[in-house]
Amino acid sequence: MEYIFELEMQVRDYECDMEGIVNNAIYQHYLEHTRHEFLASSGISFIEMHERGVDPVVNRIEINYKTPLRSRDKFISKLYMRREGIKYVFYQDIYKTSGETCIKAVVETVCTVNGRISRGEEFLPYFEKYLQ
Repeated sequence: MEYIFELEMQVRDYECDMEGIVNNAIYQHYLEHTRHEFLASSGISFIEMHERGVDPVVNRIEINYKTPLRSRDKFISKLYMRREGIKYVFYQDIYKTSGETCIKAVVETVCTVNGRISRGEEFLPYFEKYLQ
């Protein structure tokens, strides 16, 4: 599958632990920020959707850590997606700009409408061009 979105970022000092590497929990922030930027680039406003009672919610995350990032490293966060039943599944990978794989992640999301799980049709107009 080809990536449909990429975002370049840089590690900030405070994201590193005592070992001098990015703390494992910080990678979830990178993944979430990438998804939010992807949604914005697709024309989806989180705030407007929430005001209408529509919220995408992470259901499950799996992260495979490969090579650590360190302070000031530049990296590229990439994603592609699939639809599996009511879930939108984001396949997200982070690479150092040198090309080394840092993490490979799978993020399963569901859509809620007024607090109840929906079939996710609310996002289909935005995502159908990316789904195969």
